[in-house]
This record gives sequence, structure tokens and C-alpha cells, in this order.
Amino acid sequence: MRNRYFERNGSDREVPGLNMASLPDLIFTVLFFFMIVTHMRDVTLKVHYEVPQGTELQKMRHKGSVVSIYVGREQTANGSGDFCIQLNNEVATIDDIKSFVEEERLRMSSEDQARMTVSIKADKDAPMGLIADIKQALQQSYALKINYSATEKKDIINN
Repeated sequence: MRNRYFERNGSDREVPGLNMASLPDLIFTVLFFFMIVTHMRDVTLKVHYEVPQGTELQKMRHKGSVVSIYVGREQTANGSGDFCIQLNNEVATIDDIKSFVEEERLRMSSEDQARMTVSIKADKDAPMGLIADIKQALQQSYALKINYSATEKKDIINN
């Protein structure tokens, strides 16, 4: 017994073709979405740093009020050099930190100025004396909210 709901007058029917007219609109919509949500890096790293691992991490909420200071080994043609500080796109010294913080504070809105946080992205082997000097320079420029960047430490459980 044949099912007569699927067969009409004994004729074979073809599947209708797919309408491709709206495909360019869909592609441009997806492209526009990714252009809006993608954050482009505006700092070219001139130092190499390996991010340390930690266990008690918190995500930053207001990323518009975060100023980054990079501490790592200077990238040279011969490999890695001595530890140095990078502020925006320039290698700098401890003395440059105060003016850097003041310039960044002026660029922010008054709301972001109150939430301004300095994120120190330092190499895991950076000397603590250099980090202490950076913290002292930040204290002199009244940048008192400091964040240390790290990745989450994965616990390996031995069976």
C-alpha cells in the first residue's frame, strides 16, 4: 500500500531552487556586526612579556578607564634585551610615568577619571625593584588603583 499523501497524479516533483537574493544582505550584516564588536589593538608592543599565572582573578568591568603599563624585555634584533617599561607605543623610563598618567587622565571623561585604573602587564620574571619603582611613580601621580594582569592557573589533579 502506497502513501497517497506524498504522491500526486503519479508525477515526480523536484525540489524548488534556493532563493539567493538576500544572501549579500546577510553577508554585509554579519560583516558589519564583526566590525562593530571587534576591538583593534592600538598599542604596538615593543617589549616581550610572559603573563604570570594566578588563582584569585577578577575581570575588569570598566575597560574604558584602564591605562596599561607594559614591563618586559626589550625586543631587539639579537633577541631579548634588558627589562624596560612601555607606555603606549614608546619605551619609557620611570620618570615618564607621571606625565603619562596625567595625559591619559586628561583624555578621559570625568566619570572615567574617577574610575581610572592602571593595569601593570609585567613579565613573570620582571624584577620586583622595577615594579616597586613603577608603583611609587604611580603613587606620586595619584594613580592609586592598580591592577596586575595574569592568566588563570590551571590546577592539574594527579590521580
